[in-house]
Amino acid sequence: MGDVARDLAAGTIGGIAQLIVGHPFDTIKVKLQSQPAPLPGRPPKYSGAMDAVKQTVASEGPRGLYKGMGVPLATVAAFNAVLFSARGQMEALLRSEPGAPLTVSQQGVCGFGAGIAVSFLACPTELTKCRLQAQSALVVSSAASVVKYAGPMDVARHVVHEAGFKGLFKGMVPTMARELPGNAVVFGVYESLKQHLAGGLDTSGLSKGSLMLAGGLSGASFWLFVYPTDVVKSVIQVDDYKKPKYSSSIDAFRKILASEGIKGLYRGFGPAMARSVPANAVCFLAYEMTRSSLS
Repeated sequence: MGDVARDLAAGTIGGIAQLIVGHPFDTIKVKLQSQPAPLPGRPPKYSGAMDAVKQTVASEGPRGLYKGMGVPLATVAAFNAVLFSARGQMEALLRSEPGAPLTVSQQGVCGFGAGIAVSFLACPTELTKCRLQAQSALVVSSAASVVKYAGPMDVARHVVHEAGFKGLFKGMVPTMARELPGNAVVFGVYESLKQHLAGGLDTSGLSKGSLMLAGGLSGASFWLFVYPTDVVKSVIQVDDYKKPKYSSSIDAFRKILASEGIKGLYRGFGPAMARSVPANAVCFLAYEMTRSSLS
């Protein structure tokens, strides 16, 4: 089996594992990020991550924690095919000879290149997911309906009707601002940790536990590095098309900072970090084991 096909298969299995473990955390993250600022003297809709979990389960049942999962699940093969295949092709370009290990900085460059490619798929996928996840958080009146979208295809229909096909790519700038440096950090940290744990450049003998540790910590590094950008992306993508609150990513950043301070740029940070370690640990383990089995 060729390298591209192995990356496709291994990336798909890794992405599915990551999605199953991490999606409930992601739902809570998006709800916290996108809830509107409370009226003066009124508490926010969710006081914190656990309150968001309780309200979600109470109003929507446990399935509410998996809302919006259909979109990334349906596209996980394509998403990971692009991410890991682009990274693999970048690795091939940077290697001095076939099979030669890459340095940490070279792996960072590979991640950056993969981030460029994957942004074009990530943006419409994330927009659909976020609008499904956030619709109950955006309700300002208990008398209002909490269901605007019946599912992923319904989101796409609404968006195209309101803003045309280009509406599916709303938030592309912050998506790229997240994916490019974020993936550079992820793959750079992952390789650095693997080499440290292996005591050298040859990491083929690492145990499952070591691979999970490297994957989990590299995933956490992603959010530590780009989280404010992700908050801006989320509020842009759930913003109304006809009467938007934000005119641009910079405008969203300034308004969040002005109304809520630095902490506003870290809404939902707890669930994101709680998700990142286990989700990326199983993702990288599944990827490495699948790719190894296909060699």
